[in-house]
Amino acid sequence: MASRVTISPPLLNTSTPWATSLSDLQALYSNPSTGAVTTRTSFPITGFQDDPSIHQHAFLPNSSSLNTYGYSPHPLPYYLSSIESILKSSDLPQSKPFIISITGTSSEIGSSVSTISNWAFKNKFKIYTEINISCPNIPSKPPPAYSSSGLKPYLQGLRELQQSLEVTMVPVGIKTPPYTYQNQFDELISAVEEFPGVLSFITATNTLGNSLFYSFDLPNTNEGDLNPIITSAAGTGVGGLAGESIHPLSLGNVFTIRSMLDKSVHEEVKDIVVIGAGGVGDQAGYKRMRKAGAAAVGVGTAFGREGLEIFGKIHGDGAELF
Repeated sequence: MASRVTISPPLLNTSTPWATSLSDLQALYSNPSTGAVTTRTSFPITGFQDDPSIHQHAFLPNSSSLNTYGYSPHPLPYYLSSIESILKSSDLPQSKPFIISITGTSSEIGSSVSTISNWAFKNKFKIYTEINISCPNIPSKPPPAYSSSGLKPYLQGLRELQQSLEVTMVPVGIKTPPYTYQNQFDELISAVEEFPGVLSFITATNTLGNSLFYSFDLPNTNEGDLNPIITSAAGTGVGGLAGESIHPLSLGNVFTIRSMLDKSVHEEVKDIVVIGAGGVGDQAGYKRMRKAGAAAVGVGTAFGREGLEIFGKIHGDGAELF
């Protein structure tokens, strides 16, 4: 059976470029308004080949953002050593969990979760793992979480690992893309119900792919020209949309996923926690996510735009509905 996750206060950062380095993670961990800290998504052995000329982000006029990023330039071992450094540098007990975001093939995920679980057990750390199988910016690699057939090998691998590990598997969740029609939700829940007791949480949602924004005022732009605000590997500037523009869609995803989990015949599926993310930039957005069914709320674009202060603004007086 999957372990339960607890995040208190129910506010955290999502996996973004602003959670890349040891200093980024230390600052997030030290912030009293975060109930957990999420790392940037990493591969198990080698870092992602980050190229600033094609992997970029830009903030849009309506509190949204567009990015063509891939994953972290640091591999999983970097995040294990960074977290260990943070937690062992203080005599105080661990105050909040770290959520280690990982990606890769189903076999690579199994290996990574095994490594994380043994490391967490050895050090007595409170660690969760989020599997990012929903990034829209990787050429020729459609997000596996869009289909049951793409998702099941990951869940099958986790089930086998859960049964074979000599230590307790850390709580594992998946990060889903924004779904836009009912069949996509059906595919998700079908896969999850086939492997009850494997997942502890679902983070909804990642960025919305195939998005584009033109700017009239870029440097060296002639008046009247339209140019993509960022570039991309294909040279089109098409990337992932986040922030305020996807907030209603993300709310709908959180509400629908929570509702469908609650209707499951499996108690282990009903117990899955939903972490809501997408366009939360103020206390009102936080309250909407909680009302939609999010047990905790992730912040990405607003964190990048405003810095650490955003967490205190959101989780100040009057934040809780319940």
